[in-house]
Amino acid sequence: MNKANPPLKFKIVTMTQDFAEEIATWNYPDPYTIYSLSSHVIPVLMNPSNAYFAVVKSEGILVGYCCFGAEARVRGGDYGEKQDSVVDVGIGMRPEITGQGLGKSFVSAILDYAQKRYRPGRVRVTIAEFNKRSLRTFQSLGFSETFRFIRSGDELEFVQLERLFTSDS
Repeated sequence: MNKANPPLKFKIVTMTQDFAEEIATWNYPDPYTIYSLSSHVIPVLMNPSNAYFAVVKSEGILVGYCCFGAEARVRGGDYGEKQDSVVDVGIGMRPEITGQGLGKSFVSAILDYAQKRYRPGRVRVTIAEFNKRSLRTFQSLGFSETFRFIRSGDELEFVQLERLFTSDS
């Protein structure tokens, strides 16, 4: 990143129909195709109980989305029974901007939002094991691996990572 250019500012906003429809068209290259969505997800993205939000640049341009709670969990993970002190976070970034060094500021904006909205003691993320870029991003933000599992059906390995939220997080 050029030091003359300030870092991008990301903002978390309410999911809109237009944003949901745009997200549904995103297609990721191999091996990230598991993150590609379709029009079937629009009602899920739009349902407020699913806690999906759009992530936009300061100019209001859609760059990604995030979700919190049950929608961020992957079948087969170890999520325990007590969920009151932890918030699960899921993220998705526009395919054409992945791998360009924006992950840390993108995820940081989402974590800041989670801290203000949910005030959790811990935050947890579940990432496909092959997604080394995402794993490195979360680890660089203080997340540590807590559990690994193989999802039945497609036999993909997933890694759960957690981080404590402190008063200065």
